[in-house]
Amino acid sequence: MTETAGSEGGFIEVHRRGLMLVLSSPSGAGKTTISRRLLSLEPSLTLSVSATTRPKRRGEVAGVDYHFVDPTEFNLMINRGEFLEYAKVFDNYYGTPRKAVEEILGRGSDVLFDIDWQGTQQLAQAARDDLVSVFILPPSTRELEQRLRARAQDSAEVVAHRMSKAADEMSHWAEYDYIIINENIDLSVARVQAILTAERLKRQRQIGLAQFVKGLRDGQ
Repeated sequence: MTETAGSEGGFIEVHRRGLMLVLSSPSGAGKTTISRRLLSLEPSLTLSVSATTRPKRRGEVAGVDYHFVDPTEFNLMINRGEFLEYAKVFDNYYGTPRKAVEEILGRGSDVLFDIDWQGTQQLAQAARDDLVSVFILPPSTRELEQRLRARAQDSAEVVAHRMSKAADEMSHWAEYDYIIINENIDLSVARVQAILTAERLKRQRQIGLAQFVKGLRDGQ
């Protein structure tokens, strides 16, 4: 927030509505690693915690990694309009609870989304002015497969399935505001930070700027 003294001793405030930063990529291209690094470097950036119907994996914490809900509850949340976006991915449903995100944006903080192209399309329909979307590409298909196998989280069958879906996921690259080829994780993180800094400074996100400039022109 920026302040300047007014003519009668008051203050004209320039503050900012938060933005929604979306990172998408095929599995294994690096969006989760980049997301974790960003969260450690950007104190005003909060991770959106999605709801999902998939089982909890080893090491995951309910309410921190995901809100784990059963399919019946998920459908009820859809019917109540509680999601900004939701999608079915690999036989499980994922969705972004609306209320928590809107509260964070209203405080002038930013929300980070680790979601796919389907969710990004829905966010664009719901709140395009708040959205900044980045698609992460792997340097090569071979490197993508090596990264998936190196994680040792999934069976060979699941890896093959993820690779078969990667081409379709990458076909949506042109729908995003920014594209990063993740050859080096440090460089990729720095590039996303540069995008975030520039988007925070956009004129339309600075609320009260017109009054601030008017005050400057009036000699305040």
